[in-house]
Amino acid sequence: MIAMKKPDPIEQALARLTELRSEADAKTIAVELRRALQDRSNLVVAKAAKIAGDLRVSEVIPEMVAAFERLMANPAKLDKRCAATFEIATALYALDYTEPGVYLKGIRHLQMEASFGPRVDEAAKLRAQCALGLVRTRHQEALTAVAELLADSQPHARIGAIRALSTNGGEAGVLLLRYKALIGDHDPDVGAECFSGLLAADFLGSLPFIAKFMDHGDEGVSQSAIIVIGAQHRVEAFEVLRGKWERSVYSEIRGTLLTAIAMVRVDEATDFLIDLLETTATPTAVEVVKVLAAYHREEGVRERVKKVVDERGSMELRAAFSEFWR
Repeated sequence: MIAMKKPDPIEQALARLTELRSEADAKTIAVELRRALQDRSNLVVAKAAKIAGDLRVSEVIPEMVAAFERLMANPAKLDKRCAATFEIATALYALDYTEPGVYLKGIRHLQMEASFGPRVDEAAKLRAQCALGLVRTRHQEALTAVAELLADSQPHARIGAIRALSTNGGEAGVLLLRYKALIGDHDPDVGAECFSGLLAADFLGSLPFIAKFMDHGDEGVSQSAIIVIGAQHRVEAFEVLRGKWERSVYSEIRGTLLTAIAMVRVDEATDFLIDLLETTATPTAVEVVKVLAAYHREEGVRERVKKVVDERGSMELRAAFSEFWR
């Protein structure tokens, strides 16, 4: 006789938590989440916290805080890869929890774990999430702790600090982000996040500051500033990009500029690109056809582009239109 495999209690608990998402009774959900948050498995705790945040079950906040403290007593053993503590911090933030204790502990936590190569700090994402929560508490140490995180060894943590400062850092946060932008970062994603954060926190005040980086000696920094400005979808962003186009002589930068101008998606930017399509040399016009393909679902733009391509009669333009506007 073949022995039946015993059910895995962790798998059973995770499956039941999945079912809770379709549970109609709020009281049942809260009761079962409370139980799961006390489970010995960090995976069960992590899933329970995520569901609590997603479904906005604020009744279990005390249990989440208690679970966080319990796991942080010996995190390397009890919470591999910070799976549960990260989800708890994320859920608390989603539920507008503003007591600083969890966030203060999490933002300073390091957790080095074994990997195939050197040991890896698995707590970077936790530090990033706790930065968001801590700044919102207005705790007296909040800005100090988040400012220190700007120099964290892990890019993910630095990005978390930037997002925290841009979201809830106020005027001091903007000043810290300006300084971070000026000193730069070896990770291009961090630099781009800094530009984005400044524009999110103070668009009109930060746009001229970031526009200066379009002329940076490092082409990567220049292109990053151009793309971030293009992502703003505002006419002021287009005007800055048009100014850079008019003084730009580097073909690589001009290609990035065309992409960014198409990204802005305001009428003035579309008109500018179609004017270029009518008047520029064929190689540049081909690039314009390519970037304008982002509008391929907009019939009005399609008709305008096709009209210009047909009027110019260039085989290269027709081939580009056929390829990119299918």
